[in-house]
Amino acid sequence: MNELSGTTPAASARRRPVPAAWSAPRAWVLLWRKMVAVESSGSGVDQPVWTRTLVGWHIVFWVLLAMTLALSFSGDLNPTRQAGFVGAAVVLGAAYQFIGMPAIRSRRALPSYAYRLVLIACLVVLVALHPQSVFLMFIASAQIWLLCEDVREGAALSLLLVVGVGAAQLWNVGWGWGAFWDILPWMLVSLVVSLLFGIWIEKVITQSQQRAELIEQLESARDELNEAHHSAGVMAERERMAREIHDTLAQGMTSIVMLAQTAAVELQRGGTDGAAARLAAIEDTARENLAEARALVAAFTPVALSEATLSEVLRRQAERFAAETGVDVQVSLDLPDEEVAALPQAQQVVLLRSAQEALANVRKHARATQVRITLGLSDGGVWIEIRDDGSGFTPAAVSGGFGLTAMRGRVEESGGSVQVESAPGRGTRVQVLIPATAQEDA
Repeated sequence: MNELSGTTPAASARRRPVPAAWSAPRAWVLLWRKMVAVESSGSGVDQPVWTRTLVGWHIVFWVLLAMTLALSFSGDLNPTRQAGFVGAAVVLGAAYQFIGMPAIRSRRALPSYAYRLVLIACLVVLVALHPQSVFLMFIASAQIWLLCEDVREGAALSLLLVVGVGAAQLWNVGWGWGAFWDILPWMLVSLVVSLLFGIWIEKVITQSQQRAELIEQLESARDELNEAHHSAGVMAERERMAREIHDTLAQGMTSIVMLAQTAAVELQRGGTDGAAARLAAIEDTARENLAEARALVAAFTPVALSEATLSEVLRRQAERFAAETGVDVQVSLDLPDEEVAALPQAQQVVLLRSAQEALANVRKHARATQVRITLGLSDGGVWIEIRDDGSGFTPAAVSGGFGLTAMRGRVEESGGSVQVESAPGRGTRVQVLIPATAQEDA
């Protein structure tokens, strides 16, 4: 006789409990294959790994629940037990659909606890009525760990699950010590496997959430970097446009104002011929400014360079400057015209704008009588020098206006350098050098 229940050993043998670990290999393989399949087909690379495997978890749960129902109908359960078994399975399915699945996605504490308690209770009933339902422990253990907040919580609920299922099996076979010792090893194995698997799931979820946060931070940093690059590009374009306008339209307008003032003075003195010449110069300057404005809208190549070589444009600028100011301007070329024409367009633009800016400063500040423009080629690259005999200044004491700053910015963008030498009463020398490497690259 059995010590606790009075059942015979033969009856106990016929009703021996189904070890939980017997169904482990098949359940683990099925679970793993579903996880891998969903993971490999997931399209949201910015989602945490565990959220992309939820479809696999859902499929495994419903498949195992359906298998459990099918096995119960093929067994020898009496109508009362069958009805109780089906009722418990329906309650478990409804709890998973309406409480468990939303809780897994939302990670809210109250629904998570409620579902896991219902899960354990339903599983205890199912195993008590039909011991073959024990393989549901593995999906139940996984769901417990999916919904836990820390390892201690998962371990406590896993222990509750194992104890409840073990008690259900003992109730099914009868409360005997023989059945207890048969069940105990498999329950311990199930508990250890559940703990190991649960700790792994917890680490996966934690790492996935950390990766999702890192990806979010990287995307935010990338957006900020793109915005910074866009702002820098806008500022650079504004500075470039400001330099173009300063070197062309602003200087042309300055010439027009000075010519108009000179013409007004000559008209007051009765010098109609001189005034007419000034008016003609005003018209020429205005037409050239209009052409430059159209060129700025269409492109950034100066109109003068599109119609003549750099040496010709420099001579023309010198002649007009001399006519407008009365300053003697000389242009000297230390390299043949064909070599000047062979210079890259970008270098010619930089050299021309530098000469225009230097002449504008002579007009405004130098009170010079002579200006010499020299264009040459050396081992270091191509250079242009503008020298005047004006009043000069102390470069260290002058921060520099927009014109000189714009000149430096334009030249440095081409890889070149600007040197300014001046002293009070000794004139000024401005030299712009563009390296040969920049010439070759251009």
